[in-house]
Amino acid sequence: MHRVALPVTDGTPLYELAAACEVFGADRELADTWYELVICGEDGAAVGGWLTAGVRHGLEALATADTVLITSCRDPLEPPAPALVEAVRAAHARGARVASLCTGAFTLAEAGLLDGRRATTHWAHTDLLQSRYPSVTVDPGVLYIDDGDVLTSAGKAAGMDLCLHLVRLDHGTAVANALARTLVVPPHRPGGQAQFIPAAVGHGRTHVLTGVMAWALARLGEPLSVRDLAREAGMSSRNLARHFHAVTGGSPLRWLHDQRVRRAQELLELSDLSIEQIATRTGMGTATTLRRHFSQQLGVPPETYRRTFRTSAAGR
Repeated sequence: MHRVALPVTDGTPLYELAAACEVFGADRELADTWYELVICGEDGAAVGGWLTAGVRHGLEALATADTVLITSCRDPLEPPAPALVEAVRAAHARGARVASLCTGAFTLAEAGLLDGRRATTHWAHTDLLQSRYPSVTVDPGVLYIDDGDVLTSAGKAAGMDLCLHLVRLDHGTAVANALARTLVVPPHRPGGQAQFIPAAVGHGRTHVLTGVMAWALARLGEPLSVRDLAREAGMSSRNLARHFHAVTGGSPLRWLHDQRVRRAQELLELSDLSIEQIATRTGMGTATTLRRHFSQQLGVPPETYRRTFRTSAAGR
């Protein structure tokens, strides 16, 4: 069972802590084995300013963790606790995957884990992170960054995005999507999506893109173009591009391409379709095109992905 260590310090904000506990701590029947969540750190630490945490394990629990998840700190102006910094550094050196939510990035930076890497945190604190740790390349405009063994997220809801991303890495897209449905949150927001939308944009059933997105998702096997999407939305291609950029942080074509790859992931996990059949059903056309785009986006060919995450639908 994959062990996730979640350190708690005095003043740990409640939101990110609760999100991590909901994802990794609840008993899920979405996969053959889920996670073992270990809350560790200071017994009696104040959480969220008004709750007291009963902690059974000290920071030594990080030494046996597969993933160490650092949530927000009380105040990024205060230096991280030295004992926590050293425990995180040692866990990473031992081979643990280390991820931070929101201002937890300051602890990772203090431990030297972000030196020479891209990283992010809540947009309100990116300037402070950059000035305090100049060897880190801070990106204020993304939801989360996956740098392999070290991952960082922006603030609040972006922490949930990163948690779901970790589940997706460990258990595959179908399981992560099923969990997102249970939690009633978006199944997947790409890490490169902007932290905040520059103009007010409505969401839900009445949003201008809701209809065209649903229309496109029902027709991923067809050779759709941006012009097709604009025609269905009843607007010009330029206007459509503005709306997509405001909502997704990217172009309509990029969104469409992401949906095709995501559909391919689900079919690889849950069906017996050949690579050629999946290429047809996702609008990729040929197996060669599917392999090229799949590998570019996910870093592995579809055959390797299927071997890694293949589980029968009944097992889900």
